[in-house]
Amino acid sequence: MRGFKFGIIKLMAETFFFYDLETSGLSARDDRIMQFAGQRTDMDLNPIGEPYNVLVALNDDTLPSPGALMVTGITPQETVAEGYTEAQFAELLATEVFTEGTIAVGYNNIRFDDEFIRHLMWRTFRDAYEWHWRDGRSRWDLLDIVRMTRALRPSGIEWPVVDGKEVNKLELLSKVNNIEHLHAHDALSDVEALIAVTALIKQKQPQLYGYLLKMRDKNAVKKLVNLDDKQPFVYVSGRYDAEYHKGTVAFPLTAGKNGNVAVYDLRIDPTPYIDMSPKDLAKIFYATWEERQKEGFAPLPVKELQYNRAPAVAPLGVLEQEDGWERLGITKEVVEQNKKVLLGAPHFAENIRGLFENRQEYAKSPDVEAQLYDGFLGDKDRLRVQSVPRMDKNELADYNPAFDDARLGDLLLHYKARNYPKSLTSDESTKWEQWRVARLQRQLPKFNKELGELATKDLSEKNQFVVQELKFWLENIAPYQLGGDESTSH
Repeated sequence: MRGFKFGIIKLMAETFFFYDLETSGLSARDDRIMQFAGQRTDMDLNPIGEPYNVLVALNDDTLPSPGALMVTGITPQETVAEGYTEAQFAELLATEVFTEGTIAVGYNNIRFDDEFIRHLMWRTFRDAYEWHWRDGRSRWDLLDIVRMTRALRPSGIEWPVVDGKEVNKLELLSKVNNIEHLHAHDALSDVEALIAVTALIKQKQPQLYGYLLKMRDKNAVKKLVNLDDKQPFVYVSGRYDAEYHKGTVAFPLTAGKNGNVAVYDLRIDPTPYIDMSPKDLAKIFYATWEERQKEGFAPLPVKELQYNRAPAVAPLGVLEQEDGWERLGITKEVVEQNKKVLLGAPHFAENIRGLFENRQEYAKSPDVEAQLYDGFLGDKDRLRVQSVPRMDKNELADYNPAFDDARLGDLLLHYKARNYPKSLTSDESTKWEQWRVARLQRQLPKFNKELGELATKDLSEKNQFVVQELKFWLENIAPYQLGGDESTSH
């Protein structure tokens, strides 16, 4: 039986699913998806089926960022009138979009869009991770592919420059290469442009394209970047300097958090850092944004490489073509010299390992909806959770499991309130309303501040309409004491 199942997986046809989101703000933990668009293609980038372009109803516990809506033009009222509930949308993703063999592709999706999907799955009682790895699924991020192509194999493609600086914005990349992109920041238009840019890179630089497609596999990345046989490698990331096309030569230094690896930027001489005390290293590593802006501040040239985020990495041999060494502004001699210093200072690697081990990725939140990364579910809870999406409102009304995980009780209440409000008891309705009001209270100062800033600007007629709709939205969902309509009841 195992052999038969393995055979099915091996024969499963891979497809791309290009997708994009428009959201109510920038925080995957606190903001919400408002629009989803996507298109499936075969591996030759030919469309399969019709595109998706749907709205997701914004709930009455969320005040969207007015600034974000100035960009997208989507109003909360539109999403309520035409959109899926979160439960319906999660079902769509699970059954139609992220199917077996799907490679989910976006533009900065791994750091942004995918995080919104993960938190949506968490709120709707679905596995937050399986949608992008189980049953032959994977994910790929074209932003880093564009960056590496620009850094190492730029020929054949026009590259946008604004005010003398390189930029990799999708709408500008489309424009300079005569790719139709009529409505930037409309999810479906962005998807269409993304597929065209992908096809352009595949056509002009097929060898690099094919290589990076294979490198979305974390095991392939681990073969190149590993601590058992430490070797320098080419690394392109948004964290590196635009002056050198966002690229450098990096070195696997020590273990990072969660099985990842901390890498050192070999462009920078490590000598000033290797004998620093752990305390002094921590001052640099944990420096605040304000401290980093001070004149003379030099960041620690160490970053974490996450194997499962499809990083844009390559062996040093890629620098031997198209003036690679010159484009990255680094020499073989510098690489060897700085590598030798690091290998001769194992205590420095140990100090760096301590920094990453003690780093807290996210500030703890009292809100269960923001606690996705606070821990994995136990086996019993996983079984209880899996049954929730299959229940209707009557079954949910009678469902009172004894969850082991303290997060899940409140999460279930929120799920029912948003998607099946008639399943709530009187006590549950009261508890939900208290939570909803408290959440709106937290959001209101920022919301009002952004609205006030927009009042000083010369807005288009369309954006004036969006602002007015936002004011109506506040009046309709907020209790009177928060500025809502006195007659509004929930």
